[in-house]
Amino acid sequence: MNSTRKPEAYGELTEPTTLRIQRLLPGPIERIWAYLTDSELRRKWLAAGDMEPGAAFELVWRNDELTDPPGKAPAGFGGEHRMQSRITEFDPPRKLSITWNSTGDVTFELEPKGKGVLLTIIHRRFPDRATLLKHMAGWHMHLDVLVARANGEEPAPFWDGWSGLMKEYDARLPA
Repeated sequence: MNSTRKPEAYGELTEPTTLRIQRLLPGPIERIWAYLTDSELRRKWLAAGDMEPGAAFELVWRNDELTDPPGKAPAGFGGEHRMQSRITEFDPPRKLSITWNSTGDVTFELEPKGKGVLLTIIHRRFPDRATLLKHMAGWHMHLDVLVARANGEEPAPFWDGWSGLMKEYDARLPA
């Protein structure tokens, strides 16, 4: 385990196929809501795609563009990943829920905490352990990028962090 990672930064399973992960971000809440809902801001830490409540939309991941340098992508990962999605709950600026094609449902919840904002992500219905591990490492690293961006800092190389986190989550998650 990387000793520079704080234990509270790791995602946890609240049920066998449900991940919960949190980060404290600098406020105000409307600013963090924009990082979730505005395509240009979201693409800087997660994925691009214009969202409209009730309508289908496409999320586009380009993880090689999240950090400079991006690090070395693992074998089998292309430069772009696309996923059909739909907003199922939209309560600005507190809650956003999305269906993610074959990898479950994702809920983003924002809660003011002093001058900060607590972001909680709950990702449900992972189909298998391999998908769960990839997403645990992915959410962790994407949130590390978001924290850096929200604080005006340069994030660590995405793929290097993701690869290390895959090993750490594999060791932490029961087989």
